[in-house]
Amino acid sequence: MNRFLAKAAVAAAAFCLMITAPAMAAQDKLGGTLEIFSWWAGDEGPALEAMIKLYNKQHPGVSVENAAVTGGSGINARAVLKTRMLGGNPPDSFQVHAGQELIGTWVASGRMEDLTFLYKQQGWMEAFPADLIKLIGTENGIWSVPVTVHRSNVMWFVPANLKKWGIQAPADWNEFLEIAPRLQEQGVVPLALATNWTANHLWESVALASMGADRWDALWRGEIPWTDPEVVKAWELFGKVLQYTNDDATSLSWQQATDMVVDGRAAFNVMGDWAAGYMNTTLGMAPGKDFGWSASPGTGGVFMFLSDSFGLPVGAANRDNSLAWLALVGSRSGSDAFNPLKGSISPRLDTDLNLYNDYSKSAAGDWGRDRIVGSLAHGVTANEGFMSDFASVMEMYLKNRNAGQAAMACHAIAVKNGIARR
Repeated sequence: MNRFLAKAAVAAAAFCLMITAPAMAAQDKLGGTLEIFSWWAGDEGPALEAMIKLYNKQHPGVSVENAAVTGGSGINARAVLKTRMLGGNPPDSFQVHAGQELIGTWVASGRMEDLTFLYKQQGWMEAFPADLIKLIGTENGIWSVPVTVHRSNVMWFVPANLKKWGIQAPADWNEFLEIAPRLQEQGVVPLALATNWTANHLWESVALASMGADRWDALWRGEIPWTDPEVVKAWELFGKVLQYTNDDATSLSWQQATDMVVDGRAAFNVMGDWAAGYMNTTLGMAPGKDFGWSASPGTGGVFMFLSDSFGLPVGAANRDNSLAWLALVGSRSGSDAFNPLKGSISPRLDTDLNLYNDYSKSAAGDWGRDRIVGSLAHGVTANEGFMSDFASVMEMYLKNRNAGQAAMACHAIAVKNGIARR
């Protein structure tokens, strides 16, 4: 059964219990301030503002500070957050990628509150998929509240442009490598790329296609080494794909790389489905008509996912307000206010898909039937130490394109960060 329908009746009943009149009356007495720390600004801001507006309606006595720090994939925000957390000045609640990005850093250092009590209070043990709860929890607790499910391995294009150029979305990377020269002959960049974190994002889709889902998962369990020939082959394939990207990638934001596809300077872009939110919400493009999508080449039937979530730091100055925020984040109303604008899908089992566009309905269907694997670039499979070190490896590789050296460097940082055996 589709995961979005399973246990829906139980989840809906739990949701109704969650919003009883006495509980809402108590919440309405909240006052003071609430600082929400995230990297959702600019084109990603409307979704967050929609949820803040809903919070303001529920809790008019609370003044919400939207402390967003711009920067794709949260790179800048995580640096600011680290300073604040280590300095004993945590925000009331902060956005974080669910999985090892949080667990391997702030949970491991004892700086997050266990939210198991909130899950039981709000009925979330039934509202969220059990596999997702396992991902955001440990044997010692549940550490964040998910608000999104995003797909990383998506290839975006404009159907009218592909028709004009006489091509189709490639089923695998070999097919891409065959059509790329034909695109270049027509003055078109085959694959738009942006700043370096988007290279990490592209790499994981290429590696997933090259290695397959089983080996991808085994890599993160430490069951195969990063020096395995199949991993080296993934780096080699990545190098071939990079030959057909734009030379000015490092100077572009992910939105600008998406713009290259929209205006016909580039044919394809591999980006998470926040690109759907950007094209639909910001640019006013209709999914399925003005823009199209497919699983990134060679990854059909596999859903590489990430989830944005919010947690409760130990020592939050406005703890009650934070708990009310987390209750909204995990609610059906909060989730359905946020995700249709963001381009993501709800992690809840009882979401109202009638509120979502054709892309999101498609993604929800894939989430329910595809093989699910975690994203490296967005914090699911590896802790923050590995992610930071991997960014350095990527910078090295983009300069020398040495697949063997990159694989050896990755093995070294995997050992360093407790992912791989020596």
